[in-house]
Amino acid sequence: MTDRESNVYIAKLAEQAERYDEMVEAMKKVAALNVELTVEERNLLSVAYKNVIGARRAAWRIISSIEQKEKSKGNESNVSKIKVYAQKIHDELTSIVADVVDTIDKHLLPHATGEESKVFYYKMKGDYFRYKAEFSVEDARKEAAKQSLEGYQQALDSATQHLASTNPIRLGLVLNFSVFYYEILNEQAKACELAKKAFDEAISKLDDLSEDSYKDSTVIMQLLRDNLTLWTSSDDEEDD
Repeated sequence: MTDRESNVYIAKLAEQAERYDEMVEAMKKVAALNVELTVEERNLLSVAYKNVIGARRAAWRIISSIEQKEKSKGNESNVSKIKVYAQKIHDELTSIVADVVDTIDKHLLPHATGEESKVFYYKMKGDYFRYKAEFSVEDARKEAAKQSLEGYQQALDSATQHLASTNPIRLGLVLNFSVFYYEILNEQAKACELAKKAFDEAISKLDDLSEDSYKDSTVIMQLLRDNLTLWTSSDDEEDD
């Protein structure tokens, strides 16, 4: 068994054990080989980082909610303790985003030859800078939002040119990009426009879908539709 195969196996073990920090470390060793990752390896890397940052994002939301409650009660002593604890989570989130982006820029994008891989990695950059924008304020938030926009736009430009409108990676990209417009930039019209265009283009090509990607694509299309319904309901707009 090669080092590459061994690390992939360790990553799978770590995933089963829900030890995602170790899963990340195993997949970083694979990425550091400076080779194009297989679809399986790419997905393992993505799952590892998503779970590592997901736990911290959830923690950040919970702590922020508790801080607001303590503030409303005027418990300044508790608020100051919460701020110290929140900073620890903030630092972990910042470190994870930096680690993901460093891995993508140094090891993954330079060795990605397939267009689907390039879209996947640019989308990842968009996603992780979006997460950074969620827990940042003022100039740091603006900078994270700017870098997120750049990542998503590079991914979309490539996806539009090279991937089918029904491709699940292209659809997943638009799903997340539209969420970015809605939640981070507060541009509801742009979010709806992006999501509706992707949905309409995909629905018109639904018959062309292979059996392999049919389920993945239709699940994401339903999420796009759900978001459109949610985002337009406040304006009493009907989602056709």
